[in-house]
Amino acid sequence: MLRSIRWRIAFPYVLLVLLVMLGLGAYLSLIIRESYLERLDTQLTDAALLISDAVTPALKNNNSKGSMDQSAQYYASMLGMRVTIIAPDGTVLGESEEPSAQLDNHLTRPEVAQALARGKGSSIRLSNTLNIQMYYLAVIVKSGQQTLGIVRVALPLAQVDASINHLQGIIMGASAVAAVLAILLAALIAGRITIPLRDLTETVNKMSVNSLKGQRLTGTLIPRHADEVGQLTEAFNGLAVQLQSQIDDLEAERNKMAAVLQEMTDGVLIIAPNGKVQMLNAAAENMFGIHLETAVGHSVAETIRYYQIVDLWQRCQESGEAQSTIMEIIDKKLYLQGVATPLGKSHSGSILLLFQNLTRLRQLETVRRDFISNISHELRTPLASLKALTETLQDGALDDPPAARRFLERIETEVDSMSLMVAELLELSRIESGRVPLKLESTRPVDILTSAIERLRLQAERAGLTLTLDCPQDLPLVLADQPRLEQVTVNLLHNAIKFTPSGGRIGISAQVQNDLVVFSVKDTGIGIPASDLPRIFERFYKADRGRATGGTGLGLSISRHLVEAHGGKIWVDSVEGEGSTFYYSIPIAS
Repeated sequence: MLRSIRWRIAFPYVLLVLLVMLGLGAYLSLIIRESYLERLDTQLTDAALLISDAVTPALKNNNSKGSMDQSAQYYASMLGMRVTIIAPDGTVLGESEEPSAQLDNHLTRPEVAQALARGKGSSIRLSNTLNIQMYYLAVIVKSGQQTLGIVRVALPLAQVDASINHLQGIIMGASAVAAVLAILLAALIAGRITIPLRDLTETVNKMSVNSLKGQRLTGTLIPRHADEVGQLTEAFNGLAVQLQSQIDDLEAERNKMAAVLQEMTDGVLIIAPNGKVQMLNAAAENMFGIHLETAVGHSVAETIRYYQIVDLWQRCQESGEAQSTIMEIIDKKLYLQGVATPLGKSHSGSILLLFQNLTRLRQLETVRRDFISNISHELRTPLASLKALTETLQDGALDDPPAARRFLERIETEVDSMSLMVAELLELSRIESGRVPLKLESTRPVDILTSAIERLRLQAERAGLTLTLDCPQDLPLVLADQPRLEQVTVNLLHNAIKFTPSGGRIGISAQVQNDLVVFSVKDTGIGIPASDLPRIFERFYKADRGRATGGTGLGLSISRHLVEAHGGKIWVDSVEGEGSTFYYSIPIAS
């Protein structure tokens, strides 16, 4: 409240009135208390003297303590006070509130000691017997020069406190009324003085709200007076125009920078000197699975929990020079190049972290290396065989027609195998590059499966296998290039026949799941080891490590690309020694 000029003007006046009223109340309370205590002292003195005259004969005769208790009680009931009769040695001879025999010696009581010394004594203290605040007054009882005893009377101070509290209540009420009147008067005076300043404040607040909402800073004030406030108003109007111009320029630059940062494919973070994240772009959010709202204001170690990045930032901070590193984020399967660079003087101590995603490049390099390795391996066997056959023919086998014919047939087989590999490589290359146009038509799933089964039925029968088909005629149509999906099914069925021992079973089926038709080829063959399942659809990859089963290793890769070209998905479930089930899904025709 005191931040307002209006109240800073009014508050001193209100405070002055309150201090005066409180000071006056405290002074009056003190005066009244002293006056009341003087009156009480006089009242108690008179009562004590009256009792001392009455008990003088009994003290002279040295009556028993029991009779003194009765006397004390009698005078107490008559005067409405506590009465205590004490011997010169401090022994309590009579007490109106408690049996005197149970009370200890009173010689050390302040009022008793004063009475023995000066003839009269008084004190205000807590009663050990009644446990309340009391006013005690004691007078000495004499007969000539002989001290017969002390008479002490006492009254509780509750009445004094009640009177003082009542007065304080009146003073507080008066102070409150005076404070309210002072506040109203001060507020009225200060309000008239600060009206132009309130107008200026309202306009500034409106401009601030517009700025937060991204709106223009609109608002112009007309000076009410030619005083200092009027001059301030004119200066503010000019400042508002200049400020809006600068904001427009800064907003344009900020939008450019924000657009560049958000569209960058490289992750960008700015770390403050204290290690807190100041800013990051969308690419960084996607790379590390973090969000702008939860990252800004937190330390880099809290935000990005990868020690390589924290170490990169620390090395740059300690050295003050640019640092770079290559790192692999295993759980996110990322391969990154990170660069940490200190920012300039405008952001002294801050560090820019830039992360370039090299994952795709590394994958391409791995694919290229694996491709060369695999195709070299696949070509080495037929080439070696051809080399051996031709050398045998050259060494004299041509002169043996039956042997020469067998060698030529073997050469033809190896050439056919190489031709098939080249054809499948070309087919795979065309599919991956999108140069194989698909003729998508509404097709019955049963037609796709029936055609594939007919093509390989004889091969299955020769292998001693049982083929079964489970495909309802009323399944929804799928949007497919039928020859291409037949090729997928033939590839899966051919593999099932090849890896299923004689006497086994192969089941081909199709069923609806949500908006898809899921095709499956299930066999009771040798199955696929769990370690090979993630790579089974790669080019040239064979679960048969010895590669003794023949084939190029391209069939499943071709099948995957064809299914994905239809907007579907292909996968496998397999347990080694129990068989495999290959699935692929195709969207239902709308």
